Amino acid sequence: QVQLVESGGGLVQAGGSLRLSCAASGLTFSSYTMGWFRQAPGKEREFVAANIKISGGNTYYTDSVNGRFTTLRDNAKNTVYLQMNSLKPEDTAVYYCAAGRTSTYRLASGYTYWGQGTQATVSS
Repeated sequence: QVQLVESGGGLVQAGGSLRLSCAASGLTFSSYTMGWFRQAPGKEREFVAANIKISGGNTYYTDSVNGRFTTLRDNAKNTVYLQMNSLKPEDTAVYYCAAGRTSTYRLASGYTYWGQGTQATVSS
């Protein structure tokens, strides 16, 4: 059974940082693209970042977080991270990690497995 478990969310002031983790089990982690998505209240789920399979592989970000967020994967620990710096109130959302064998990494439909989400709240 595949499980993705996110952790690391919380409440932080604007300008602060959070580090999200996503621990995967039940799948060949290194074979999957790992994506991060977020969903704010009343909004659709949106792509945040993707870390293509293979350690040190390519990473991609949505424009609004480029330069502030970094995603890293540790294939030995079956874990992917999202380091979020210079946080803004508009970053407030539930953050989800996802795993998929996909080249269309910006699309949620390309991912097969999803975590339960972790709340990140940025106060102004």
